[in-house]
Amino acid sequence: MSVLVRIPTTLRPICDGLHEVEVEASTVREALAAVDERYPGFSTNLIDDAGKPRLFVNIFLGDEDIRHLDGLDAEVPDGAHVAVVQAVAGG
Repeated sequence: MSVLVRIPTTLRPICDGLHEVEVEASTVREALAAVDERYPGFSTNLIDDAGKPRLFVNIFLGDEDIRHLDGLDAEVPDGAHVAVVQAVAGG
């Protein structure tokens, strides 16, 4: 299924400056892995060694935080949007 992954500003340099990447996937995990396959290093910034989202990363399927769904294994319908939001600190 076609899924549009929105890339956070901090990771756009890894993705050739793109703000969205369209991939084929049936779960959020597969969508992120597909982006990582095209742009190596993308998922390293989002997923920890245990295969879970890092604490400073929020991932949304449409308007729903995946933590309230099936996490990274949440199924994505055709045409869905996955948004990655990283906490940014500094000043």
